[in-house]
Amino acid sequence: FVGGKLNISYNCLDRHLATGRRNKAALIWEGEPGDQRTFTYQQLHSEVCRFANVLKRAGVEKGDRVALYLPLIPELAISMLACARIGATHSVIFGGFSSAALIDRINDASCKLVVTADGGWRRGKEVKLKTAVDEALKQTPSIKACLVVRRTGARTHMEAGRDYWWHELIETVSANCPAEELDSEHPLYILYTSGTTGKPKGILHTTAGYLLQSHLTMKWIFDIKDEDIYWCTADIGWVTGHSYVVYGPLSNGATALMYEGAPNYPEPDRFWNIVERHRVNILYTAPTAIRAFIKWGEHWPLKHDLSSLRLLGTVGEPINPEAWMWYREIIGKGRCPIVDTWWQTETGAIMITPIPGATPTKPGSATKPFPGIEADIMTRNGEPVGANEGGYLVIKRPWPAMLRTIWGDDERYRQQYWSQIENIYFAGDGARRDKDGYFWIMGRIDDVINVSGHRLGTAEVESALVSHEAVAEAAVVGRPDELKG
Repeated sequence: FVGGKLNISYNCLDRHLATGRRNKAALIWEGEPGDQRTFTYQQLHSEVCRFANVLKRAGVEKGDRVALYLPLIPELAISMLACARIGATHSVIFGGFSSAALIDRINDASCKLVVTADGGWRRGKEVKLKTAVDEALKQTPSIKACLVVRRTGARTHMEAGRDYWWHELIETVSANCPAEELDSEHPLYILYTSGTTGKPKGILHTTAGYLLQSHLTMKWIFDIKDEDIYWCTADIGWVTGHSYVVYGPLSNGATALMYEGAPNYPEPDRFWNIVERHRVNILYTAPTAIRAFIKWGEHWPLKHDLSSLRLLGTVGEPINPEAWMWYREIIGKGRCPIVDTWWQTETGAIMITPIPGATPTKPGSATKPFPGIEADIMTRNGEPVGANEGGYLVIKRPWPAMLRTIWGDDERYRQQYWSQIENIYFAGDGARRDKDGYFWIMGRIDDVINVSGHRLGTAEVESALVSHEAVAEAAVVGRPDELKG
């Protein structure tokens, strides 16, 4: 892509406006209380352009970093696409994180502006986001303004000259904002993930390669059709939400469903209620969720008509064969292919996966690398291992959506990913390959724990514990959990 110019917001929106997709639903959103909003591609384009103009008026320029700390609402996707439209680099911070996590992430990237909401809903309770932002802004000198979405209607402190309501600003700007022509390697986003030290790593993804791989994996692995309703249940605060709630579906002109709340609120059949009402065709969720569904009982999904489903996917952690079979038989009625996908925040998009209709599957195996991905299993010395021998999962050649660096720390990037086995990408996962060439992921081999598909560094937990005045020393170890892994 050397010398190439493009814009990912243009590819996700403008490209579809000259086609029959202009009036097609791009996003169908359902809030936890049951409120719903639908955006066509034309409507989403207008909203993104308006907010891009709001950002520009607030002084955000190409290359600036913008922190997004929002619940799973349409304004989060709109903010991401608006940042990308003007060449600002977004940093989405999961809405469940504390003000301390906000401070670390905002300061590490020197973010110029933060977008948040008064709050969000989780299991019927309000999650106060703006309160956490107010606390964080006492220690984040780079932030010049805070834009606030009214979500819950809660009474909210607004500091004059710093805090502004989204709905007031959006009414004062044009719905026309041409997309910036950007270099193929222009920084698209920073997303923080846990490492083996206490400091989270800001994984940097750039534009063209990320767009290509998120687009192509979405198209081939999920066999996406124009009339499909596709639902990835991940929060956008994680990489799965970036690639397979926002950029992958929209670049393909798909209809993506977003749901704000918990899978068991108000009852344990909330997911199946959504699948039935919206006639969802493709469902992409985590093994932790599937194990929770098993625990709650199969009578909940059996109450609903799930006949619209034609493809099921899993992501975030290895799925145990029992959960795989339950997912296939109870949810898919034995007729839906399952795509068990392996990838990471660092890889940007899916790396090891079945291709539905082409790859015979084995319960618990992510099967084989996606076309063009050269994965292998090696010893610590870089020697290949034999069939069914455990080793370290590596990627031997570059791939389009790969991370470009750790923000502000090129040396840590080299040491962590390219020096463990020289000049080969070291994933940090253990794996084995069977006699048929199928990959079986065995879990982390470093001091990172996978909890419900989310990575948590033991050093981060230790650091938090010893920060308390009553704690002198702390050691944290992982313990297997039937539900959360």
